[in-house]
Amino acid sequence: MNLTLDRAKELNKDMVTEDSLIIHSLNVCYAMGAMAEHFGADKEHWMAVGYLHDYDYEKYPDEHLQHTEKELLAEGVSEEDVRAILSHGYDIVNEVEPVTDMEKSLFTVDELTGIIQACARMRPNGITDLEVKSLMKKFKDKKFAAKCDRETIKKGCEMLGMEVRDVAEICISGMKPHAEEIGLLGTGSAN
Repeated sequence: MNLTLDRAKELNKDMVTEDSLIIHSLNVCYAMGAMAEHFGADKEHWMAVGYLHDYDYEKYPDEHLQHTEKELLAEGVSEEDVRAILSHGYDIVNEVEPVTDMEKSLFTVDELTGIIQACARMRPNGITDLEVKSLMKKFKDKKFAAKCDRETIKKGCEMLGMEVRDVAEICISGMKPHAEEIGLLGTGSAN
């Protein structure tokens, strides 16, 4: 049975409590929903996997993804979904190579949503009027959102057979409707 968003939120409830990590989980969740639509896949399922992807990060930042597999399998999360979550650590903390569209998407959008968020935070209208050409200027500036690994994003886009700008456009479109919830309404409004 596919993971539901409600179940993902329930599993994360005690594990992911810091506001910034909750926002990140939501960013990835909404970007994954848009990627699912792009691939004609189950939107809520991909959103749930995206929401749950950093399950162990807050409690074990130096052992990220080492406290995920056994724990989530014990909670009834499918092997397929656990593998997708593990694959976003490929070549970073493990050797679980992304092979499905879901896995490749998660690997890519995890870092990409960080740049989108940083870019949107600097704009008067946040993400609501963010266009991909503005984002790509920031993407090329290595000093901007320097912690977001551009090489990982590029590698993920290559795996997907897509251009960075096209994946970014999909992610932005997935995140925009949730601007208020993810704190990206902009500096011109109370958020």
